[in-house]
Amino acid sequence: MTACPPVKVTARGAERWKQGHPWIYRSDVAEEPDKTPGIVPVTDRKGKFLGQALYSPRSEIRLRLLTRGQEPIVAQWWTQRIAAAAGRRNGIAASAWRVVHAEGDALPSLVIDKYGPWIVAQLLSAGLETARADIIAGITAALDPEGILLRNDAAIRRHEGLPEEVVLASGQVPEVVEVLEDSVKYLAAPWSGQKTGAFLDQRENRALVGRQTKPGGRALDLFTYHGSFALHLARQAKEVLAVDQSTDALARGAENARLNAIDNIEWREANTFDLLRDLERLREQFDTIALDPPAFAKTKANLERAVAGYKEVNLRAMKILAPGGVLFTSSCSYHVSRDIFNAMLADAARDSGRRIQLLAATGASSDHPELLNVPETGYLKGVLLRAIG
Repeated sequence: MTACPPVKVTARGAERWKQGHPWIYRSDVAEEPDKTPGIVPVTDRKGKFLGQALYSPRSEIRLRLLTRGQEPIVAQWWTQRIAAAAGRRNGIAASAWRVVHAEGDALPSLVIDKYGPWIVAQLLSAGLETARADIIAGITAALDPEGILLRNDAAIRRHEGLPEEVVLASGQVPEVVEVLEDSVKYLAAPWSGQKTGAFLDQRENRALVGRQTKPGGRALDLFTYHGSFALHLARQAKEVLAVDQSTDALARGAENARLNAIDNIEWREANTFDLLRDLERLREQFDTIALDPPAFAKTKANLERAVAGYKEVNLRAMKILAPGGVLFTSSCSYHVSRDIFNAMLADAARDSGRRIQLLAATGASSDHPELLNVPETGYLKGVLLRAIG
């Protein structure tokens, strides 16, 4: 293999790596002799070796640090790194979980999810794409799956100059997979579902809310999608109202309920904002509420409007929360920081006139690790609240 010429970076770029952040942006690249994606050596302006990185010549994120060493990045290297990430997740009591969480596992732009004996992976940068064959070999050696599916249909690939595609890389992967999570079953769709087939990052939060559900009480699941929170609520609550705008999503939710022999969920097609206003007007109350909206702030420019939307739904939810009732609320918008999210909740609590107690602050499930010095890994914020008046 011909050695790639090194990419040289500025002192500011080198300092980012020194501080533990794996990204170097286009503005901090001093020289890039060969604008071909791949894995490249990186040096400072004086030629001092800094590490090896994934190089994406069309992306604002030009370099993503893989290693500070000079070892060959071959199939065996990927095998060792993937196996180490899997080993850090021993003890997960679910049949579907994340094996590799990109930057959170020091394997930038690589996502690997396990659905029983099958693997669904995403290669999200141009530099990583050039190592596809070695990565597939590494997954095979480390995890021995029955099939590997590449869900390379994420929009971020467009910014890397890559096609959006879904490709079967090896073996066979079914269209639908039954997942077991905290004794609840649901159907994931590896080929067509959200993300890699299901929202695995909320797994521990769903179990938490299930444990907090008032036995024999009334529960509400807003933005239910396929009913993942509703299924956990229904094990304790007498009745659950699950709400979503998508007819297809509600149909999948009802199918998941039948899979668990659950018959105490009402699936209602409605706009959540409108429904919350109606429930408040009718003086309805719920003992447990799960509020898991989509990302309202997909860009920084949408931040102000997004925060207003989050406040609106949380304020309405607080107003219909029964005394002593519990509300779990979350945001998956990276641009809405934890500080912004908490300030929004405090504003909503004040405007609701309720005394709202903070029970717990959560994030993504433990198989989606967050790095303190890489804030981009902390996209999911969750808060468990109780109304005490």
